Amino acid sequence: MAAIPTYRWRLAPDGLATRRQLRARGLRPGGQDVAAQVERPRRRRGPLVAYLYSIEQAKPVRPMTPAKWAALAKANAARRVCPECRRDAGYVIPLSLGMCTPCAYPEEQRAA
Repeated sequence: MAAIPTYRWRLAPDGLATRRQLRARGLRPGGQDVAAQVERPRRRRGPLVAYLYSIEQAKPVRPMTPAKWAALAKANAARRVCPECRRDAGYVIPLSLGMCTPCAYPEEQRAA
């Protein structure tokens, strides 16, 4: 297995981009292999690594269909419903609580 080219931070050649940079241009990797990587050194831990993809081989981002928009809206709505009282909390239920604030902290505990 051949090692992929590694560049230092901000020294990658033109024509390569990270996933975020591709997305900002309206592109996606499109199944291509990683072309190179960039390493950003850190003091007390290992370096941060970002994979680079060829811009020429990148494909356009697939557009959101009405079905995808509907599925996303349904998933976001489900994150707002409390599993205890089954009401829409009006906010995304925190994973740390697992339920809405009134269910997690009943009136008796707050008064004491």
